[in-house]
Amino acid sequence: MDSRDIELAVVEGALAGAPVEPARVARLARLLGYDERLLLHFRRYHGPWRTRVARLLTAAGDARTWSALGLALLATAQPGAVHAGLRLGAASFLGALTAQALKRTLNRARPTSAIEGFEALVENPDAFSFPSGHTAAAFAVAVALAGEPGCAGPVSLLLATGIALSRVYLGAHYPLDVLAGGLLGAGAGTVARLVVW
Repeated sequence: MDSRDIELAVVEGALAGAPVEPARVARLARLLGYDERLLLHFRRYHGPWRTRVARLLTAAGDARTWSALGLALLATAQPGAVHAGLRLGAASFLGALTAQALKRTLNRARPTSAIEGFEALVENPDAFSFPSGHTAAAFAVAVALAGEPGCAGPVSLLLATGIALSRVYLGAHYPLDVLAGGLLGAGAGTVARLVVW
């Protein structure tokens, strides 16, 4: 199965149960094609030091890192740090959980499966691409920590942006995956702020 067959399968899957309109299918196919070309464009910027930085950023956005950081903040027993730790934990959990639920509903294949000859620079944690769980959790934390003392908000927003770019750079996700993950994460972060106020 080549990338065009997979792209068609994704389009059909996205439109399952909806009335099939050729114009709608064509627009979605164009969007997915542009998404793939943009991902392949990122390959031009590969270099040893950029790859090391991207791998570090991706590692900073995984569940172990968020859990360790949240537990470290809670362990301080300082009211401000405990508050930030609770928000961080709630946000990263909600962002990742929502992303995983959508991934298993939409089933978009990772670039390594969908593009013939494409190899990611990092191992994929699962088979599905849309949306990016790393990005969703990172932006959820950034929104949840906005306004916290010690520049936590701006630092976490900068980190979230780096994590999102690293996922595309490393070939783990398409740009549309990280865009959706960022939006999803912003929503999860907002919910975390309402839950932990």
